[in-house]
This record gives sequence, C-alpha cells and structure tokens, in this order.
Amino acid sequence: MDLAWLIAYFGKENGAEAVKKILKNAIDDENTKVLINKINLLEVYYDVIKAYDKQEADKMLEIVKKMPIGIIAELRDEVFRKAGQLKVKYKISIADSIAIAETVINKGSLITADHHEIETVEMAEKINVTWFR
Repeated sequence: MDLAWLIAYFGKENGAEAVKKILKNAIDDENTKVLINKINLLEVYYDVIKAYDKQEADKMLEIVKKMPIGIIAELRDEVFRKAGQLKVKYKISIADSIAIAETVINKGSLITADHHEIETVEMAEKINVTWFR
C-alpha cells in the first residue's frame, strides 16, 4: 500500500469505501494480507502533521496499528536495491519506489490511486495494481 489509500480512508474521500472493503477482506480471508512499509507510513504521518498537528498524526498512527495491516519495519536489501533501480528508471518518489519494490518482492498487488506515478511503472514492470479510484 502507498499513502493514497490512507488519505482516502481517514479523509473519507472518494475511494474510502473500496479501502474499507479491502481491509474487511484482510480480516475475513486469512490468505489476504495488507502490508505497508514503515517508510510509506511515515509519509502519511508527515502529511497529517502538516495538515493538522502531531496529536492527530499520533492518533492516526495508533488507529493504523490496530487495523489488519502488517507494517514492514525494515528495508530489506532486496527491496532497497529494487526501489533504487525503480527510482532511477522512472524518476518516482522514494516512497512510491519502496511501495512498488515491496509489491514486486512480495508478489502482491499495490493498492493505490496514484495514477500519475504508478501507471507507467505498472505497464513497464508488469506489476499488479489494485486501483481504488
């Protein structure tokens, strides 16, 4: 997952219902795992501080920790290398390169609404993307 889904979920924006459905699937189906790298979570935390304040960001973080989401705390070497390669090749943000690298390495599907940066990579790298809006 990247930051767009959390922003939609907490901001009750377009796509929030689709995100809720994905999270419900993670609860109901043990084969469905929702993962986010801690660096992508940092991007959300930063955005909440910027838009509101530290207290709101801390509340959001505690809520996320209780959700059916696995937080990947480390940046494994294979993800590190793949993210660096993606960043150079597609000139995308560090956070997006990490989210995509985690998707590739974990053989998953990236949950996002960030068409701007992700569509080019999706086609070229043949990654699975779940668009929630």
